[in-house]
Amino acid sequence: MGKGDIKTKKGKTNRGTFGASRPKKESNKLARKKKFEVKEK
Repeated sequence: MGKGDIKTKKGKTNRGTFGASRPKKESNKLARKKKFEVKEK
């Protein structure tokens, strides 16, 4: 288990992805949701 392992934290940081082993911060989730919010006409 190292940099190439997708299911570990080290593998996630190497690829720059997120998941169960490397969740995003709650504050970032709220900011992203607000930024990409779809505006209805």
